[in-house]
Amino acid sequence: KSISRILFKRQKGKGNKMSAPPGQVRASHILVKHKNSRRPASWKSPNGITRTEQEARAILEGYKNEIATGKRTFAQIAKVDSDCGSAQNSGDLGFFGPGDMQKPFEEATYRLEVGEMSNIISTDSGVHIILRTA
Repeated sequence: KSISRILFKRQKGKGNKMSAPPGQVRASHILVKHKNSRRPASWKSPNGITRTEQEARAILEGYKNEIATGKRTFAQIAKVDSDCGSAQNSGDLGFFGPGDMQKPFEEATYRLEVGEMSNIISTDSGVHIILRTA
């Protein structure tokens, strides 16, 4: 937890305060799709994704290690490697409230403290690491 918070504070560093509207949160994520994802294609792989869920989880573990060691920031990885269209915004999903996201994603995000990074979360879209930002 503490490493995630430190990394978030170091990345944020722009002095802009973010506070969520009542009942809402804000988060960024890194998505790695696999062949059993509900839509096994992405902006990076428009012709389809063939990796297994286990391979997708291993990729995310590698990203978590890069973040923990300071090799790359969460935002840098999200921008280049996430299979989600939110990559254009460094993984930022903006503010959302209950019922706006798939249940496992929503529950994981609401359990996080601001600045905390999740473990790997599985949804119908693929596997994710989430960083709560507000």
